[in-house]
Amino acid sequence: MTVIGKIIWINGPVVKASGMAKSKMHELVYVGVEELIGEIIRIQGDMAYIQIYEDTSGLKPGEPVRGTGQPLSVTLGPGLIGSIFDGIQRPLNKISLTAGAFISRGVKVSPIPLDEKWHFIPETRRDKVKPGDILGYVKENDVILHKIMVPPNVSGKLIDIVDEGKYKANETIAIIEKNSLKISLTMIQKWPVRIPRPFKNKLSPRIPLITGTRVIDTFFPVAKGGTACIPGGFGTGKTVLLHQISSWNNAKIVIYIGCGERGNEMSEILIRFPKIEDPYSGKPLMHRTIMIANTSNMPVVAREASIYTGVTLGEYYRDMGYDVVIVADSTSRWAEALREVSGRLEEM
Repeated sequence: MTVIGKIIWINGPVVKASGMAKSKMHELVYVGVEELIGEIIRIQGDMAYIQIYEDTSGLKPGEPVRGTGQPLSVTLGPGLIGSIFDGIQRPLNKISLTAGAFISRGVKVSPIPLDEKWHFIPETRRDKVKPGDILGYVKENDVILHKIMVPPNVSGKLIDIVDEGKYKANETIAIIEKNSLKISLTMIQKWPVRIPRPFKNKLSPRIPLITGTRVIDTFFPVAKGGTACIPGGFGTGKTVLLHQISSWNNAKIVIYIGCGERGNEMSEILIRFPKIEDPYSGKPLMHRTIMIANTSNMPVVAREASIYTGVTLGEYYRDMGYDVVIVADSTSRWAEALREVSGRLEEM
């Protein structure tokens, strides 16, 4: 059931709405007549506190708040590689074609090209399938073979799968039956950004990640499956080093998250990566890269979501068996966004 409330209080990127007693924590909502994208972060009685991922200028008390019943989620499927998204996975290159250089409020564009057809090669004809089983393959580009998997929350008897051919990402490619219920599967999955994707077991980090920067690989080695941070003051070269690691590491996929960074630093990647040859594949670096750009001039609250968006994309390609490097630049500006919301909620 869709919950419809109304705004009673606005404080920067945070609004409070009444009539939201039946809503849920972390539910995706549309705020105001322009349907700005927001997420519920606190519920008190019938009051819901919502953080807005867009500019709230001009928003007024009394405007409607419409719940969706769904959590903030990302769309997963072929067509992600080589793309640049904002913090909530809106494709900036597609938005620029319709809205110009600046993001219009309330704009909604699919992050995956739904009109493009992909050559699907079925993999399995087995009777029963479980989460993570591979249904088939799609060649996403010259570097990445995209594995179409059974979603984490689906299992049962595979009663039908399409033949090899070209299909749109939102067309049914398989049908699974469970408890007499038929479930249609497409190449697309939806997954909530706040919930980690499940895994069977966590392997101990034993294999080194080759960053391509010899001083790091020699004196400060990083393991695949491990974590590293680069502390330092302003202008000491943190971003330049992260650009180097993103360029020359030996992982299959690179997800670069510009969380509150300057726009010129993100544009440098867009200019350089298509021209630089990947030393492992011989193709342009963008053929293995996904960019999430939530720069310093974009809504501060979306910085908080950008990290979760990038991690969820990384987990998706991890599930395919690929090594993924996630670069978050910078976590200090991510913490700045958390403090901003905390201050607006009068928690500090």
